[in-house]
Amino acid sequence: MIERQPVASGALPLATQWRAMVARRGAMVALGMVGLALSVVLDIAVGPSFLPLSVVAAAVFGSGSDAAAEVIVWTIRMPIALIALAVGAALGLSGAIMQTILNNPLASSYTLGVSAGAGFGAALVIVLGSRLGIAEDWAIPIASCVFSGIVCAAVWGIGRVRGATPELLVLAGIALLFLFQALLALLQYVATQEALQQIVFWLFGSLQKATWSKMWIILATFIIALAVILRDAWALTALKLGDERAAGLGVDVRALRFQCFVCISVLTGVAVAFVGTIGFVGLVGPHIARILVGEDQRLFLPASAVSGALLLSLSSLVSKLVLPGAVFPIGIVTALIGVPFFIWMILGMRRGYW
Repeated sequence: MIERQPVASGALPLATQWRAMVARRGAMVALGMVGLALSVVLDIAVGPSFLPLSVVAAAVFGSGSDAAAEVIVWTIRMPIALIALAVGAALGLSGAIMQTILNNPLASSYTLGVSAGAGFGAALVIVLGSRLGIAEDWAIPIASCVFSGIVCAAVWGIGRVRGATPELLVLAGIALLFLFQALLALLQYVATQEALQQIVFWLFGSLQKATWSKMWIILATFIIALAVILRDAWALTALKLGDERAAGLGVDVRALRFQCFVCISVLTGVAVAFVGTIGFVGLVGPHIARILVGEDQRLFLPASAVSGALLLSLSSLVSKLVLPGAVFPIGIVTALIGVPFFIWMILGMRRGYW
């Protein structure tokens, strides 16, 4: 007969401890959303036109008489603030998915060539211009999604090779990153002066061409992708145990990776098409989420989206504060934030912290 071990005095049952832990992690996500709302408000309030806060508030609530302020707030500042939120959430989610399916903390759509592929597609449209016979506003998003899909398909195809490991997929992604960067440099070399200026400005990453229609497209893409991925949250959590263990638990690893790569290509392609290449958000955001909520994908995926949105929203705010009266390209700001974090992660890996 097995004797039941006595519960230590003052110790809570495991179920109670589990519920308390989930509640704490959920509170962290909620706190991040509060911070995100505050960041969006500040992003709307700050700008190169130096509007007083009272005038901005009156324009937001439609109670002011300054028509110029209403145009600035509703046509320029509001779309920029909201598209920063949508793009950051999309990049944060895509980075979280890629880090999970490849089981690599350095994986993201930017570091493994997906953004480079999307950037090449957009630059190709800019160089070809009217010769495509399609309006540029439609051609750039389509080309970005197509070429980001090509990169994801190539990586996934390598993963189907017998004996392929997540490490091999990472190396394949890095190789594709260099390939599309070289192709992009070739496009810049043969482009006209006008097209070259447009490509360079676009590669810096900018929110200044934000519109309500672009914001709704990115937001709708993000919501659909998040809903699709959250259905398989438990399978993604199992995948963190390794391919063999996940398969032993009934997970179709190949089908799951294929679905994830489709979501990554669409999220990255749409984001890059409208705001240019923005690095490190998809890398840094998931790591912040992992520190706060752990690896449970039910919370990790939404937390990564919130972290990515908060990072890009804060970067948008900082881009307006660097030089009063001017707006820095947001890709430069995110790189200045992301590079030190990237180096810190590499050093941490070498010391065995991860």
